[in-house]
Amino acid sequence: MTRAPRGRILLHANVRGVADQGFFCGEGMKKNNLQQLREERLLSKAELARRAGVSVLTIDRVERGAECRVDTKRKIILALGLKVADREKVFVAEEQSRERDI
Repeated sequence: MTRAPRGRILLHANVRGVADQGFFCGEGMKKNNLQQLREERLLSKAELARRAGVSVLTIDRVERGAECRVDTKRKIILALGLKVADREKVFVAEEQSRERDI
């Protein structure tokens, strides 16, 4: 915490520390093929986000492996031009993800 002029308090996020705690990588992250599929379709993150009705930040987080709601996964799958039944092409099943980690 740092004091700013006029008595305001500034909070500084330690991004490196957050990454070290597994927020951006490691524990709790799920393997997916979103970036590969998006790039194969020559879509930017912004374009995919617009088509899916989610934020660019959400697309970025999901590509990095962060968890998201089922509804968000559905929106992304449909925005890629896939059917919901093809969800495993984008999001690797949890059991497969665990097997790869072992």
